[in-house]
Amino acid sequence: MSVLSDVLDLVFRRTMKSPATPAGDSRSLADLIDELLSSKGEISGLVTAQRILDRYAAMNDTEKAAFFGYLADDLDIDHALVESTLEPLWKKPDQRAYDAFMAAVEPRRQELARRLNRVPNATRQLVEMRADLLRLLPPDDPRMRIDCDFRHLFASWFNRGFLVLRRISWESPADILEKIIRYEAVHAISSWEELRRRVAPEDRRCFAFFHPAMPGEPLIFVEVALTKGIASSVQALLSEVHPPLAADQADTAIFYSISNCQPGLAGISFGNSLIKQVVNDLAAELPQLSTFATLSPMPLFSRWLSGQGLSPERLTNPQLLCAAAQYLMSAQRDGGRHYDPVARFHLGNGALVHAVHADADLSERGQRESCGVMTNYLYDLSSIEQNHERFANQRQVNASQQVRTLAQSFQSIGGLQDA
Repeated sequence: MSVLSDVLDLVFRRTMKSPATPAGDSRSLADLIDELLSSKGEISGLVTAQRILDRYAAMNDTEKAAFFGYLADDLDIDHALVESTLEPLWKKPDQRAYDAFMAAVEPRRQELARRLNRVPNATRQLVEMRADLLRLLPPDDPRMRIDCDFRHLFASWFNRGFLVLRRISWESPADILEKIIRYEAVHAISSWEELRRRVAPEDRRCFAFFHPAMPGEPLIFVEVALTKGIASSVQALLSEVHPPLAADQADTAIFYSISNCQPGLAGISFGNSLIKQVVNDLAAELPQLSTFATLSPMPLFSRWLSGQGLSPERLTNPQLLCAAAQYLMSAQRDGGRHYDPVARFHLGNGALVHAVHADADLSERGQRESCGVMTNYLYDLSSIEQNHERFANQRQVNASQQVRTLAQSFQSIGGLQDA
């Protein structure tokens, strides 16, 4: 099958370059899509698919929004067909009836995406197409129902079984290193020298997930500092003058930055698998490591404080820590989801809230978003699954005794509610 795929790919590329191939195609995009969906030939289908992708790439935002309207309306589910297949399924739920029903409930745009994805490099283009969708349409736009199809397909295409974990080092290709600088979303990398400090020293690691269909594009990456003890300041971790530590002398791995790289894969979860894989790999490489923890931001903490009628400027550090513990233990959105997205991510992965630290992020962003407070989430390998189940099923936040005590003190600190 691999040889056949290579041959078809070679023929396709020659077909696209052949002088016999028309330079332009006057047919409408709808006609091209109809031809692709009805095509039986492999090469002709690839040629048509490439033309569709090229046509989309040349569109402006207004045309792209109209294209999404076409996908939503003209390639939607045929409700009458669904209804006609449902009754036979109820009467006789055999394979034939089930197959007919499943074919009816799948919108034609899913098959369009599959056929487009046969073109070399099309996976990246489809990811960018979804990024356009999320950028151009508001969440309540009726056309956004097509995002259900993107998410359904991407959840399969980017399944953990297809992902490849690679370590990013100073010897990695320059284009990959450049993308690490560009995609860093937590603690900005201002220069190549700063990047070198994060990936070159023996006590620093960076790992990324890649997909075989997008080999030059990291999907998500995590930066790790090997330390003695659990870190309480990101500035200390990122300092230009931090004393080097031999990797085999470290007892702790601190995950201090996790960045998703592809806007078109928003909501497709990689972080859970990434952290667990990195923990396993580091534990195998450095068996003396006994602690795996994060040093994480609380990006909505300042907003939550304001919603509680509290003024961050008038709170002392002890009061801030009590408020931060309360925020991590109890703050929820409508529907019972945890208020903080970073907390939601780590608690959902099975971590527990280990500690909170004042003056942990002195950057302008850290002061603005979280009053400089950061938290450690601890990944205890013996309790990850149990913690995950409790958080997922009961919304129970697992935390150290220190954090629970701080949260209990939140209401009792004199003058806090009048600050």
